[in-house]
Amino acid sequence: MPWSRIISGIVAIAVALTATFLGGWYFTAVFAIIIFLGQKEYFNLVQAAGIAPTVKTTMIVSQLLLIICTLDDNLADAVMPLVGTFICFYLLFQPKLATIADISASILGLFYTGYLPSYWVRLRAFDTAMVSNLPLGGYLPQDWQSILFTGNFADLPRGLTATLLTFFCIWAADIGAYIFGKFFGKTPLSDISPKKTVEGAVFGVTASVTVAIIGSYQLHWAQAIFTGAILGLLVGIAALLGDLTESMLKRDAGVKDSGHLIPGHGGILDRTDSYIFTAPLVYYFVTLVLPLLTK
Repeated sequence: MPWSRIISGIVAIAVALTATFLGGWYFTAVFAIIIFLGQKEYFNLVQAAGIAPTVKTTMIVSQLLLIICTLDDNLADAVMPLVGTFICFYLLFQPKLATIADISASILGLFYTGYLPSYWVRLRAFDTAMVSNLPLGGYLPQDWQSILFTGNFADLPRGLTATLLTFFCIWAADIGAYIFGKFFGKTPLSDISPKKTVEGAVFGVTASVTVAIIGSYQLHWAQAIFTGAILGLLVGIAALLGDLTESMLKRDAGVKDSGHLIPGHGGILDRTDSYIFTAPLVYYFVTLVLPLLTK
């Protein structure tokens, strides 16, 4: 593996973990940058296919959506239908007649690279507003040593622990699928991504489930094995589907990578595709399913 790939991966993980631990506007700022760069790559792919979406409008609204999620996530769900309607009106009254593809690509750009990733901000902010102890809504535990030595991570805000556990599950799924598929994979998974194998995919999902079960025990979630297995399955399958979806977009655009921003890794979308579909699933799992299991 090239050193550029290893070093850039370490830097990316360090930035992600730092922003996640701090939360608040620190987390939002990092995700705003990621979403901005990811949307640029998405619209480059779309335009390479000869489609003319509303680029600036969609990118501006996606940034506003992150701000709304940070201030009051109850208002965030109103953004998608309102802005979708506005985008349709905007394209209808352009001098050049818009096509179905133009409208569809614009709405998909808002949904795929704006609305869905905004759930990471909602997830991280869950149950943390009352414990904020840093400027800009940030948070740092007052007694790190006690938490690390006792392993009592359940005392941390649920938004923080759920976000970290989801990251660990995604990393386990991606790394497990890559390594196992490379050495033991024989059965092609899909024509969309010829290098992916059924064996690698199954092992990746299994790795995600294993990490989720361990995390459930550490966080003292009710019915830890069942809860962890469900979470691990959701994350592992969603991460795989996210990867395949981005591969489909690249294949349609006729490119190998979505960009060349990250040395050894390609573009932002190439490295974050596994995260796009996972955040909404985990958010609703934590806010809707977990409370039911504890009753």
